[in-house]
Amino acid sequence: MEAEPTGAETGRLLEKLDLRQKVRLLTGASTWRTHAEPAVGLRALTFSDGPAGVRGTAWDERDTALVLPCPTALAAAWDEELVSEAGGLLAAEARRKGVDVLLAPTLNLHRSPLGGRHFECFSEDPLLTGRTGAALIRGIQAGGVAATAKHFVANDAETDRLTVDVRVDERTLREVYLAPFEAAVEAGVRVVMSAYNRVNGVTMSAGPLLERPLKDEWGFEGPVVSDWGAVRSLLDTARSAQDLAMPGPAGPWAEGLYAAVESGAVPVELIDEKVRRLLRLAAWAGARPEPSDLVREGVIPPSPDAMSPMPGSSVVGVLPSTAQRLQRERPLLRRAVAAGAVLLRNEGSLLPLDPARPRSVAVIGPHATAVRIQGGGSAEVFPADLVTPLEGITAALAGTARVVHAPGLPPSARPRPLDRANTRDPRGGRPGVLVRLLDAAGAELHAEHRLSGRIVEPAEVAGAHTVEIRALFRPDRDGLWTLAVGGWGALSLTVAGRTVLAGTFPVDSDDPTRVHVAPPYRRVRTPLTGGREVELVVRRGLDGGTGVATVLAAAPPPGDAAAARERAVAAAREAEVAVVVVGTTQESESEGSDRRTLALPGGQDALVRAVAGANPRTVVVLNTGGPVTLPWRDEVRAILLAWFPGQEAGAGLADVLFGRVEPGGRLPTTWAATEADAPVLRTRPEGGVLPYTEGPFIGYRAWLRSGAVPAYWFGHGLGYTTWAYESMEAPAEVGAGEPFDVRVVLRNTGVRRGREVVQLYLAGPEPDGGPQVPRLVGHAAVVADPGERAVAAVRVDGRAAARWSTRERRWVAEPGEVTLLCGRSAGELPLRAVTSLSRSVPEAPPESALP
Repeated sequence: MEAEPTGAETGRLLEKLDLRQKVRLLTGASTWRTHAEPAVGLRALTFSDGPAGVRGTAWDERDTALVLPCPTALAAAWDEELVSEAGGLLAAEARRKGVDVLLAPTLNLHRSPLGGRHFECFSEDPLLTGRTGAALIRGIQAGGVAATAKHFVANDAETDRLTVDVRVDERTLREVYLAPFEAAVEAGVRVVMSAYNRVNGVTMSAGPLLERPLKDEWGFEGPVVSDWGAVRSLLDTARSAQDLAMPGPAGPWAEGLYAAVESGAVPVELIDEKVRRLLRLAAWAGARPEPSDLVREGVIPPSPDAMSPMPGSSVVGVLPSTAQRLQRERPLLRRAVAAGAVLLRNEGSLLPLDPARPRSVAVIGPHATAVRIQGGGSAEVFPADLVTPLEGITAALAGTARVVHAPGLPPSARPRPLDRANTRDPRGGRPGVLVRLLDAAGAELHAEHRLSGRIVEPAEVAGAHTVEIRALFRPDRDGLWTLAVGGWGALSLTVAGRTVLAGTFPVDSDDPTRVHVAPPYRRVRTPLTGGREVELVVRRGLDGGTGVATVLAAAPPPGDAAAARERAVAAAREAEVAVVVVGTTQESESEGSDRRTLALPGGQDALVRAVAGANPRTVVVLNTGGPVTLPWRDEVRAILLAWFPGQEAGAGLADVLFGRVEPGGRLPTTWAATEADAPVLRTRPEGGVLPYTEGPFIGYRAWLRSGAVPAYWFGHGLGYTTWAYESMEAPAEVGAGEPFDVRVVLRNTGVRRGREVVQLYLAGPEPDGGPQVPRLVGHAAVVADPGERAVAAVRVDGRAAARWSTRERRWVAEPGEVTLLCGRSAGELPLRAVTSLSRSVPEAPPESALP
């Protein structure tokens, strides 16, 4: 990796800057960039959202990105090598888009299954989250792009996320919520993002946790960047270990920090430390010109290979085309789908299907064609193409079987942004829409062809007063259509020249996602004739903000749900195999709001039951980012969890369904049978406060402590073979605080080659004197042929048996016996061994980290 800048070099750079220049560096210059500073040869640093893809600095559907499976799917692979490969892909995409810092990974936990942003997080378990996040960080940063560990800390739900005060005790904070971030620092992460929320009464951008443990105790040397808009005050954040306020150019620091330092309210030494950390990141990222002396000294790296230009490079012509990128990366994208897919149920070994046997397959469900490849919110990116489940299955069976599709449900009543499938640009007739910027008199200042009716960031043009979306829309059926306009400020909609909506809608939220990305819809219903084009025009006054979305959307007349289901049942009855693809929607699972229910929306449960009743050879594919309840799970023979699988969704799923590869996934989160069964549900604060009263017992640890049995345990997942766990060898005695190795012998008892994830748990005395609850302390994967034995070597970290002592304020491993348990999930642990901890290793106690 690139050499770090020396302290002397950073000191020389600081000496060249006056106070105003230093302060200016600490607030962004724009939404995605920091300020350049010619006095020290510093160019702007460029940030971009992740983590399933790299959007770049523009929210523009024409600027495509490769889309990986969502982070939960990557964690479900329990495969750090694969995750690092995914990180390398993200780094290449970031370099191509001129990005220095990728805002990924998200290291918050699946505390409650109702969390709306789980698809962007890895797991309910801090160890699995930490190891997966560290692997992604290594992959991203090996590619020369800085990774960002976010959102520090306890930002585990979306309700009132800007202001919620999370109350959490010190032991729980250390053992559960801080642990993945500590792993990220150990992996060398370059940036940490402070969260919106408060912890124990103090907003994170002003919180003491940024100093200790993050910087002082763990030794994090990079800058702490705020979540976008999270620095909302001046003195408390400036006096804290917060280093960079984003976005800019406005903000509390931009408006008052210089005067605060001049008056002595903020020590200049704090400003110097913040700038020093930013310069250190800039040097690592190559964000300064390359004087030969700095390159020779190793302070900054030389230019990277021209085929992978870093930000600021003038090399453009050698960049790979979209087709070339897809060709190169498609195998990894496709392999990742299968690696994270979790086979929850497979009665009678229905899967894998033999592609040569069925003469007909019914593919049912709205998600078979409208598959969700990623979660909703600020991290969305635009794929150049995608493979739907229907397309993947059809391609896999080409020439061998007839494939019939029946949605099974009427079209969604939720308006969807217009796209190339149903609109034409009135100026030239190309599929898509016309976007114009108008002055105050209505004269055109700028016009461009766009591919979607959702325009988040129109071009910035001097004198622009209004943004307009104009489209020739061709409805596919007669009836009363719902048209919708999204945005803030003055809005209007005309249909064939007739105004059907007009009004002014002031911004009603501080949440950046609601304000800038997903504003609410204003709806009208109007009769349209199928096949007859009609011109739709939306106008929004830019007094509502230039960085605010404008949306033109439509939904067809309500359909007959019973008739649609009957057509699906008929298709299933006539087919040899039925594949039903169901899942969550943009409304039920997205950033900005928590889920209100774990049930599948829109009659999908009834659809599954009806199809399963018509065809006993029914496979259900789940297209979700987090847990859902499956009241029919014992009524179908096979259930395959696909998550949000990225742009190669259909190809990777077909590989699993027809046995080209094994489903490699194991659950990173426990799934409840019913919502009432879940031991931790609450995501909604009362009086602004959300108490984590369950302490460290979330996920499988809460289930094990209560003795209740979920639908599917953490770690559960079936392959296409079977395994026998034969023996476990562990040391009889180890020194407390020392790492040790455990060897597990298992045998492939099935009929085909397979991969098994061996999971090791440890149970020891609980500080509260309660029952001993196993927790994951290591895992390893083995591959073996039928009848073959394999040995899994699991390394256990020296701190695995320790607990955080709030009295001593350090990690303590008490001498005594602990139990090791090994198996294939938290609920299936057939092997046990007892190890004795012989002594305690003293450790200097840090000061309290809690406010």
